[in-house]
Formats: sequence, C-alpha cells, structure tokens
Amino acid sequence: MEFARFGLLFDAESLPLTGTNAGWKYLKSDEARGVYTQRFNRRHDGDGPLFRGRYKAIVVSADSYLLQLVRYIHRNPVKAGLAAKTEDYLYSSHKGYLSVAKKWDWLHKEFIYSLLTDKKSTWIKTYRQFVAVDDDKEIAAIIEAKKWPSILGPQHFIDWVKGHYFVLKHHEEVPQSRALAPEPESIITAVCRFYGIDREVLYKSKRGVFNEPRSSAVFLMRKLRRDSLKTIGEQFGIERYSTVSSIIERFKILCGHDLGLNKHLEKISDGIIKSQGQT
Repeated sequence: MEFARFGLLFDAESLPLTGTNAGWKYLKSDEARGVYTQRFNRRHDGDGPLFRGRYKAIVVSADSYLLQLVRYIHRNPVKAGLAAKTEDYLYSSHKGYLSVAKKWDWLHKEFIYSLLTDKKSTWIKTYRQFVAVDDDKEIAAIIEAKKWPSILGPQHFIDWVKGHYFVLKHHEEVPQSRALAPEPESIITAVCRFYGIDREVLYKSKRGVFNEPRSSAVFLMRKLRRDSLKTIGEQFGIERYSTVSSIIERFKILCGHDLGLNKHLEKISDGIIKSQGQT
C-alpha cells in the first residue's frame, strides 16, 4: 500500500512555513511513529512501515523557488488524489494561509505573504490566486525525482551557501554535505593561480621529483571533496589507486613538518572557500 509523501517547510530559524506542527512534533519520536503506523495500517488495511527512509532536507533560496515549493506542498494532496481541492485536505497548513484565526499563529505565513505582495489587505487573496495556478514544472521535477539536490535556488545562492557553510557542515557521515564542496575545477584553478602555473603542470610527474602544485591539488581533492582515490586518479591521469594514496599520505606528512608548505595549503584552501561565497 503506497501513500503520498508529505512535506514540511521551515525557515532558517526553525519557524514552520508549511506542514502540520503538532504532527511533526509527535512523529519525531521513533516510538510514536511506530504506534502511529500500527494504528494507521489497522484503519486503512495496510502493512509495513508508513515512513520509508530518512527524512530529506533541502536548503531553499527565499525567492521564487521558495514560493514554488510552498505551492507544490499545498497542492500535492490534490495531485496525489487525496482531496478534490487544496482546502479540502484536513492535514495541510494551506487552511492556515486562508485564515486569520489565532489558532494558526504558530505558522510563519507572513513571510510567504510578503514575497507575493506588499499590501497586507490583499495577502490572503493573492496567496489563494497563486496556489490556484498549476505547479512549476521545474520544481515538480526536482521534488518528484528519486535524488534531491541539497540546495535549491539560483546559482549565486548555491555558491553563497557553499562558501559560507561548507567548512562548518562537512561531515563524512552526512552524504548531503558533499554537495557544499567546491567543484574540482575551482580547486585546480585556485592551485594554478597560487603557484602561477599552467594547469598542464598538474598532470606532469617525474620520478624522484616533488611536484608541489600537483600534490597540493591531489590532497585538496581528497580533503575538501572527499573524492575517492579512483576519482582523483582519473582527474590527474594516475592509473593506480595506491599511487594516489601515497601522494596524499606523503603530502600530509610533509605539511606536518614543513610550516611553509602548510601555510601554502591554508592560503589555497581559504581562497577556494572564499571564492565560492563571492559569486
């Protein structure tokens, strides 16, 4: 038995924009989810887990992308065949956007209204008209895909998030954090700029000769992007994984003993991260 997915939208300060606040608090508990699932299956003659997989989160730009996402979430019950009209679905915050009742004060809807119009007197009317229009095809395609992006918005917003939050959020056990990592081209460009060389130098290797720019680039691919040894090898034309591993380990040891080399690496890394937030 399959059911439509549900959406919850929060701003950066954890103020709810859409969804069901009480339901979210209830379903945060594993025990509560288990009880809820059992009752739901008995009532609807279903079986198995009701909520499959981990909850997914997307950082969304506070512009037209956010508005499109709000509309998608509120129209989804109709699209899934759970209601004839958006206002008919019981478990949606859409009704809160159409109401001035105090029971909806927990919903941070003023911000969404303000993105649609500056006139408070027409907030609800403008919102109703906006939701009545069909979903944006781009947003629908993204949300309905199996793999979601970690960041949704114009390119300058994506670059800004990467530049400001990659260092703070990167964690090898959080796959989504890799989306914040700099692109390989950004690392190569930064290394070439720092050493004042052409990129061809990064692909040259001579036995017994230490190529600092090449080793720096290889090391940063691993450190900043967590790329696999295979991926790094393909990037720099290195056939053996063991060779890539040796370059990384030797460079790490050298940085621990050579203060100058370590400072070079820090300057290149800082330049890469800052460049992401400047676009």
